[in-house]
Amino acid sequence: MSVAAAPMRRAVPFACLALLALAGPAHAQSYPSGPVTIVVPLAAGSGMDSIVRLFGEQLAPALGKPVIVDNRPGAALMLGTAAVAVAPPDGHTLLVSTSSAMAINPVLYKKINYDPVKDFVPISFYVKSPFVLVVNPDLPVKSVEDLIKYAKERTTPLSYSSPGAGVAQHLSAEFMKQRFGLDITHVPYRNTPQSITDIAAGHVQLGFAEVGASLPLIRDGKLRAIAVSSSEPLAVLPGVPPFSVAAKAPDFEAVSWHVLFAPAATPKEIVARLHADMQRITTAPDMQKKIADLGLLPIASPPVEGIVSYLASEREKWGSLVRKLGLEGTQ
Repeated sequence: MSVAAAPMRRAVPFACLALLALAGPAHAQSYPSGPVTIVVPLAAGSGMDSIVRLFGEQLAPALGKPVIVDNRPGAALMLGTAAVAVAPPDGHTLLVSTSSAMAINPVLYKKINYDPVKDFVPISFYVKSPFVLVVNPDLPVKSVEDLIKYAKERTTPLSYSSPGAGVAQHLSAEFMKQRFGLDITHVPYRNTPQSITDIAAGHVQLGFAEVGASLPLIRDGKLRAIAVSSSEPLAVLPGVPPFSVAAKAPDFEAVSWHVLFAPAATPKEIVARLHADMQRITTAPDMQKKIADLGLLPIASPPVEGIVSYLASEREKWGSLVRKLGLEGTQ
């Protein structure tokens, strides 16, 4: 090999690196090249679905391409989640998911077909989905302090309902029980409506319930709302305090959430663009009001790194509780 050839050989890797450095911005400039699909792992008409359709209408003109909502309910949100885990990481297939699929199910189920950490990158954390602590109106409690005192003084345990073992409502109640040393018996149901109507009927005394599903019964006086599980009050339940305030427990929060994800290898420039677009859309006053009117809590998303940290804390929080309750791998 000639002396002149050696520098040429050494120059090749540097040229490759330069091309790779240009690849990211090129991806961002050409994105999107076609429709963007957002997979919703719940049925059409759910609160999650409604919000995705709201922001999808505004995301489409921002991207200059159609935004398609693809409902894939089933397997406790895991069907749609697993489908996006193996989608091409080009920003054209996204996912909205919750604490159930991303923090609880990986510990609760024996086997899942995705890794919530390795298979996804978060884009936007725009909603917290609180629960409301409701009691049967015949129960002689009108506040969280009343409930804690009453539960501790009874000789027989109170009972609470949930839509099933290991769901977020069940874990929220267990979180409360462990925090305050309460003896309250869990009565699991197969669906949300029955678990709520049986509180109103007096078959069980209390429960953490979905706000949208319980609101009509609260307004009709058939359920008494004594706290919301978020650290902030809800617009649709004025006068109902956050549990953290009512129980004088500032760090108490038991919520689900909605986060927009992309497959893990999606270029950072695409993630950054989507994050910025979502931040602009979801923090607009009209969008925040529409989200609040659904009984949810709109928030301004942290940066991507902040979402990663929050999700890690949620996996630890709920995963450790699932293990403590002996539910690991039971489904």
